[in-house]
Amino acid sequence: MTPISKHDSPPERTRRTPERTRRTGPWLRYGAAAAAVAATAVAGARAVDSDSRWYTSLRKPPWQPPPQTFGIVWPPLYAAIAYAAGRALAKTPHRGRLLADLAANLVLNAGWTRLFFARRSPGAALADVLLLDLSNARLVRRIGRVDKTAAGTLVPYAAWCAFATALNASIVDRNRSRRP
Repeated sequence: MTPISKHDSPPERTRRTPERTRRTGPWLRYGAAAAAVAATAVAGARAVDSDSRWYTSLRKPPWQPPPQTFGIVWPPLYAAIAYAAGRALAKTPHRGRLLADLAANLVLNAGWTRLFFARRSPGAALADVLLLDLSNARLVRRIGRVDKTAAGTLVPYAAWCAFATALNASIVDRNRSRRP
């Protein structure tokens, strides 16, 4: 066996080359974004009880989609959030700001279901979803500065949340005489 001198380079397996960093970087960005979004989805889903006596007794507008629609719509929207965040994190010089905006957005997202279903407070949920709409606009704008494709991917999410805002407002209006 040959002795290793101080001029020999370390074994290949321990070196971090720019090429290797490029290969693992996207997995880390997309994985972290997907984990955060998945945690939001789970936290929100755990609060939903659309079969509860309270929820079924609420007066809802005739244009409310059937309950199964929500289970069909949300998974691709959550995937879009994770994809857009992963793409944008690779390009933004202000990762901290983007992460803060994304975290605030996800907290508001999960918070809505907690307020509406767990707390049984459509009014508080309406305030939350209005803040979520503002957060969506900010997130789309911030991401749009660095990646138009990623920003475009978030537009259906923002549109669905705007629809949810109208639905929530209608439920609040139709149930004004009820107490939580």
